Amino acid sequence: MSAIIIVLIILVVLVFIALIKTIQVIPQASAAIVERFGRYTRTLNAGLNIVVPFIDSIRNRIDLREQVVPFPPQPVITQDNLVVNIDTVIYYQVTDARAATYEVASYIQAIEQLTVTTLRNIIGGMDLERTLTSREEINAALRGVLDEATGKWGIRVNRVELKAIEPPTSIQDSMEKQMRADRDKRAAILQAEGVRQSEILRAEGEKQSAILRAEGEAKAAALRAEGEAQAIRTVFESIHAGDPDQKLLSYQYLQMLPKIAEGDANKLWIVPSEIGDALKGLSGAFGNLGGGVPGFNTGAERREEPPVD
Repeated sequence: MSAIIIVLIILVVLVFIALIKTIQVIPQASAAIVERFGRYTRTLNAGLNIVVPFIDSIRNRIDLREQVVPFPPQPVITQDNLVVNIDTVIYYQVTDARAATYEVASYIQAIEQLTVTTLRNIIGGMDLERTLTSREEINAALRGVLDEATGKWGIRVNRVELKAIEPPTSIQDSMEKQMRADRDKRAAILQAEGVRQSEILRAEGEKQSAILRAEGEAKAAALRAEGEAQAIRTVFESIHAGDPDQKLLSYQYLQMLPKIAEGDANKLWIVPSEIGDALKGLSGAFGNLGGGVPGFNTGAERREEPPVD
């Protein structure tokens, strides 16, 4: 009785193991390679799959999602014989699980080595300056070569990025000095341009100020001249309306003589030729005025009569 129970238990265990071997659940975005007696049979997709137990076996389970693989820095020689270390990052995706399993032994290692050799070919045709400024060009060229080479492996390279390009330390110091000199040069140019612009603006301001000042002075002079002309015109009209005679003009002329002689610097008096006419007119005026006053000489010389003995 105990032997039968043991056999039944063994059969149950075998059935359980067979069920486990028969039913295969593949996660989403994954695939499995099935081999029968060591030969490829089919590829299991996501979901519930049935295989023949103890005959079919799962060779490999492959993730079909996009993968990111960073590669360590690789020394690369540029066209001008400088060694730079380049870090790369590869974004790839398995599109054919069968080719990725049987066409290449290790597609990760194959992609890494292909990336290194392709980088050396690309960077070898560029100098350091172009290498540092042509990341997009290098990425595009590297992606084209990798995508073409990995297509037969069932792998698609979606993106290739250069994470870092590190030139030698001496070159970095030289580049830093050059950048500092360029910044100082640009700063000096900007400062000189600012001073030049400031001087131009100041000169323009002084020019405008001088023009406005000259215009103001011209207008003031015109107004003064116009005022003086108006004053002379008014005086002339007043004199003309009063109809002055020669006697009044002679008297006014004599009144202006002391004003002409004012000032300590006047060492020489210049008597105009008209002074005689003025004095003659004034003498005549006083003579006429004295004719009506007793004891006033009318201009004839006074004769003293000799005393009578």
